[in-house]
Amino acid sequence: MSETTEVINELLTGFGLNDSYRTSSLELLEAGESRYLRDLKVNFNSILTSEHLSAKEIALIAISVSVNNHNKPLIAYFTQMAQQNEATAEEIAEATACASLLSSNNIFYRFRHFTQKEKYSQIPARIRMQIMVKPVTGKEFFELMSLAVSAVNGCEMCVNAHEDSLIKLGTTEERIFDTVRIASLITATGKIIF
Repeated sequence: MSETTEVINELLTGFGLNDSYRTSSLELLEAGESRYLRDLKVNFNSILTSEHLSAKEIALIAISVSVNNHNKPLIAYFTQMAQQNEATAEEIAEATACASLLSSNNIFYRFRHFTQKEKYSQIPARIRMQIMVKPVTGKEFFELMSLAVSAVNGCEMCVNAHEDSLIKLGTTEERIFDTVRIASLITATGKIIF
C-alpha cells in the first residue's frame, strides 16, 4: 500500500468511512500520489481544536458549514462530535437552520450590495428571521455561525454586518478569526470528502 493510500485510509477512518470509499477527487489525488493529502489531514485535524472555541462550538459551526455545503459525510461526523460534546438536538437543529437562513440572506443582501440601488434597500426583504431574535445557542454564538456561513458564501455585506455585531457583543477577534478559519478548512475538506 502506498503512503498516499495510507493517508487516505487514515482520513476515511477518522470520518467513519470505509477504506474503499472514494470520491472522484480522492481518486485523482491518489493516482497522482499527491502530497496535498498530508496537508489536508493536518488541516482537518487543526479544525478540531481551538484556544477560543469549545469542542461543542466547533462542532456546531462545522455542522452549519457542512449543511451549507451539502456534505453528508461531514454533517454526520460533526453531528456525532456535537452530541459527544453535549450539544442538544435543539442546538444541532439551530446550526442546521442557520445554514438555510443565511443562504437566503447571503443571496438577497449580496444582490442589494452588488446593485447598489437605493430602491432595493427601500423594498422590504420579506424574509422571516425569527430564529435570529432569540436563538437557542445564544445571540453571540448564532452570530458566529452566521459569520461562518456568510464567509463561505462570499457575502461581503453579511460578513461585515455579522463581524460588527460580534465586536459589539464583546467577541474577541481571535474567536471570530478561528470561526472563519474553521469554516474555510471544512469547505476545503469537503472538496475532497463528499
